[in-house]
Amino acid sequence: MFYWPAPGAANTSGTLESALSRAKELDLKHIVVASCSGRTAAQLEGCGLNVVCVTHQVGFTSPGTDEMAPEVRERLQRAGIKVLTTTHLMAGPDRALRIKFGGVYPAEIIAAALRMLGQGVKVCVEISVMALDAGLIPYGVDVAAVGGTATGADTSLVLRPAHSQNMLDTKIREIICKPRDF
Repeated sequence: MFYWPAPGAANTSGTLESALSRAKELDLKHIVVASCSGRTAAQLEGCGLNVVCVTHQVGFTSPGTDEMAPEVRERLQRAGIKVLTTTHLMAGPDRALRIKFGGVYPAEIIAAALRMLGQGVKVCVEISVMALDAGLIPYGVDVAAVGGTATGADTSLVLRPAHSQNMLDTKIREIICKPRDF
């Protein structure tokens, strides 16, 4: 396990290198990466793994807006990278209820608990479950996951995701790297 002194995009290259190295050591076949612009995912092109890029949902920043440019999405897909844009596992209806009525709802409690280990840990769990639910990674196998704390990547895990209806059965097997201060 490696700790970055601070979160952020400056750790992206090192995080990806660490994730790929550990995936190779463990003979993992799949890596799931959070990437809204596509820049982080593009760095995994040709890595020899099944790469799944999970973006923000359309409308995350503003109604109807997709943060990934169509030409970037097309380039990633031509390179064999699967791109998943869908409702966030720990948002959706719970977030809509919080925004409309206030309060805290179960998915947000789970997200907050995961954030105790860092935003990137929450992101890694979330995107891996989303990729599993979409059928882009197989059930019952360990995968590498890469996430971050705003832009770029600063966290990587090895985990075995469970489908969303059983997401509490997800197993975080290893923390490869994360920011020490977040």
